[in-house]
Amino acid sequence: MVRETAVSPDDFIYPLFVTHGRGIKKEISSMPGCYQESVDKIVRSTKEIHSLGIPSILLFGIPEYKDEKGSSAYDERGVVQKAIKAVKDAVPELYVITDVCMCEYTSHGHCGIVEKGDVNNDKTLKLLAMEAVSHAKAGADMVAPSDMMDGRVAAIRAALDEAGFSGIPIMSYAAKYASAFYGPFREAAESAPKFGDRRSYQMDPANRREALKEIALDIEEGADIVMVKPALSYLDIISDVKSSFDVPVAAYNVSGEYSLVKAAGKMGWIDEKSIMMEILTSIKRAGADLILTYFAKDAAKILNG
Repeated sequence: MVRETAVSPDDFIYPLFVTHGRGIKKEISSMPGCYQESVDKIVRSTKEIHSLGIPSILLFGIPEYKDEKGSSAYDERGVVQKAIKAVKDAVPELYVITDVCMCEYTSHGHCGIVEKGDVNNDKTLKLLAMEAVSHAKAGADMVAPSDMMDGRVAAIRAALDEAGFSGIPIMSYAAKYASAFYGPFREAAESAPKFGDRRSYQMDPANRREALKEIALDIEEGADIVMVKPALSYLDIISDVKSSFDVPVAAYNVSGEYSLVKAAGKMGWIDEKSIMMEILTSIKRAGADLILTYFAKDAAKILNG
């Protein structure tokens, strides 16, 4: 009767990995229960997701080919673009959000155009804007830039408006830390960098005040929702953002957080379901309005009784 924090399936956004081909459903070895799926299989999965009361998905793409400029990211016949159309046709009530980044599509695995060993921030903005517009044209309900390039929210907002998509909101990965918790995701999305790392454009895990600066900049540029990523080791950041800004706050319960629980649960070292619900409750309690989590289906089944 006096519980202060309640978690609901309405809070969840479920990430999905769509790959090229047909009839493909390949389990991700480091993320049990998660799969790389072709468009036809993604459609089946989204029907189940919707039936569980989960209102939204986030699509990541695994393209058929990669190149230096990640051109398949903004190809209107690309795998994400096909998946958007198929899902919206099959489950129109499901809210489709798309990841906007280049790392899954570039041959070098970095989040933008690489010149002389460094990512060129400004040249990357144009490609991100093209990718976002291609997703909107395919029927996406929201775009979510995860690249951490400076100025990308403004560039995407301007491109969407110019293309006639002024009503498409932007959920910005505004405080995205250079975290070791992303390891399993890089297997899932086949996006590990071929050289170096992403610390030059992702945030230092030791920095707290910087997150508020990054959030403020993205809101000023037109972000409708701001995200903190990862979630579990950054609950203080989620709380700071929630108390400092009057916009919806999302938190990404990332792959490493998921895989740790799954591995310990498999070994019998923890009560997996209880730990899962405690983690999700802590993220909501810290101030997250939306939780992106690979636990969404499992948690929804418990919450639905």
